[in-house]
Amino acid sequence: MSDKPVIVLVHGFWGGAAHWNKVIVELLQRGYTRIRAVELPLTSLAEDVERTRKLVAQQEGPVLLVGHSYGGAVITEAGLAPNVAGLVYIAAFAPDSGESPGGITQQHTPVAAANLQPDSDGYLWVKPELFHESFCQDLPQQDGLVMGLTQKAPLASTFGDTIGTPAWKHKPSWYQISTEDRMIAPQNQQRMAARLGAKKIISLAASHASLASRASEVAGLIDEAASALAKN
Repeated sequence: MSDKPVIVLVHGFWGGAAHWNKVIVELLQRGYTRIRAVELPLTSLAEDVERTRKLVAQQEGPVLLVGHSYGGAVITEAGLAPNVAGLVYIAAFAPDSGESPGGITQQHTPVAAANLQPDSDGYLWVKPELFHESFCQDLPQQDGLVMGLTQKAPLASTFGDTIGTPAWKHKPSWYQISTEDRMIAPQNQQRMAARLGAKKIISLAASHASLASRASEVAGLIDEAASALAKN
């Protein structure tokens, strides 16, 4: 396993590193031990990218960056680091130069957009009582309630932060589409996945929280990407 890259997992909006718990268990069962999960501040794309770059820089050897949701925008910037060997997008934003998560969202408005609520401090929340139906409808309802009550809200301004040079134009990539996603419209995911020139694209009949509801398949794609990079 030492010839395979370090796997660095990057979460998205309305969650933290713990959203990767089930995927981490799956990867451990596949023999991966060099796994790290970033805890983002969700205050701006620049600050989230910097936090990710610092963790990437601390790793020995090549790194496989894996981003869920907004984490895809983060790895698109942070992936330019010289020791990043590849990128995996899990129901994620994969912006091109000059694009932002908010701009992409406007192209096809997701079903759950009406369930977002800003507060007086500029943070944007998913209404906790609607978190299950918005974010993770294929998980038990109690799981969705817990995720809603413990969510980590981003500053709303982060949605407008744009990408500079996208790493996916220079590094191999893989993409998982969630066809039942209510947070990032499946049409947007399909368009972004297609233009990546991805090594592999898989579609799962999953919610936005595919990393929790379909952890085995998500870990399988990560494993496939890591194995492909180890052969190069």
